[in-house]
Amino acid sequence: MGLAFKIETPVETRSAEVVSYRDALLTTMRGALEDDPNAILLGQGVDDHKGIFGSTIGLAAAFGKDRVMDTPLAEEGLTGIAVGAALGGLYPIQTHIRADFALLAMNQIVNLAAKYRYMFGGRFEVPMMIRMIVGRSWGQGAQHSQSLQSLFAHIPGLVVIMPATSESILSSYPALIRNHRGPVLSLEHRLLYDIGFRVDTTAGAARTPPMGSRKLRSGKDVTVVATSIMVLEALRSAEYLAEIGAADVELIDLHCVSHPDTELILDSVARTGRLLVADTSWQAYGVGAEMCRLVCERDPGLLKAPVRTLGMAPAPCPTAKSLEDLYYPNLRRLTDEVLRLATGRDQHGVPLPDDASATDVYKRFKGPF
Repeated sequence: MGLAFKIETPVETRSAEVVSYRDALLTTMRGALEDDPNAILLGQGVDDHKGIFGSTIGLAAAFGKDRVMDTPLAEEGLTGIAVGAALGGLYPIQTHIRADFALLAMNQIVNLAAKYRYMFGGRFEVPMMIRMIVGRSWGQGAQHSQSLQSLFAHIPGLVVIMPATSESILSSYPALIRNHRGPVLSLEHRLLYDIGFRVDTTAGAARTPPMGSRKLRSGKDVTVVATSIMVLEALRSAEYLAEIGAADVELIDLHCVSHPDTELILDSVARTGRLLVADTSWQAYGVGAEMCRLVCERDPGLLKAPVRTLGMAPAPCPTAKSLEDLYYPNLRRLTDEVLRLATGRDQHGVPLPDDASATDVYKRFKGPF
């Protein structure tokens, strides 16, 4: 299973088990099909032996090919079919093995799914989920590595989530599938599938709200708001800094990019006075910019120092691994940014952690996905 993370929780659990990100997804996909006979699963490879990184394995055999359907390379047409199915009373869960492929269905997602309920005065609803996979792997290059959460979160009518842990999947997917009567877009990071997380598996265990944000670690020096895999990088950084006594980090998993918990973030910044936003995409017009807007519009006086942001280099993603390692934000750079904020000095003199490539830490890819 690889790495196992223990995320800070407000209440100690008596029945915590290590659940992989992959198994949490498989559990929620199976649960959706079991709970609702109108739920269907469609996408490229959902019924093959790899099953979307293992998240749909065995479902076609269990529920039939009429409910778990492989699809051709026709993203716009298939998304249109999913929108029509949702309008007709089904609950489609569509998967894209790359978030980039959803760009081919922008008209269906942005002009139809997001707007139907508004345009028809609430008489039509489009309950559906689109799963997209983001993040680096083994040299996928510029057209297969984009993290497009800010683009979709910009559109009213779309709920955009980026689950960073197994618990966040188990909390958000079932609740949104059962209760949210509109389109949900989820961006899953391909480096997370093998990672295990400690989760309370007790029947009826309390789950965090499906939308909003989650405080994963308390601290007094710097607030780090992070998305997806950067949540784990921030956690590793915070633990390193605490171990050497250099800084005390408060960590917030943004989770729902379209509906962040503004009060949680502002309360944290009010305590620390310093904010670092660590995202998986480009900084310009992105998640970091939106967090800056929230703070500056609500109470810029909370800040003791300018906000810092961390994201991909402002260029298309390179294919060569050596360049890819420079392109993506990493543990060392994140730790350096935290220390610059905490000390108020660019030359802080604190030793930085050794940093292997994220693909070496979290997952070694052999291709093709």
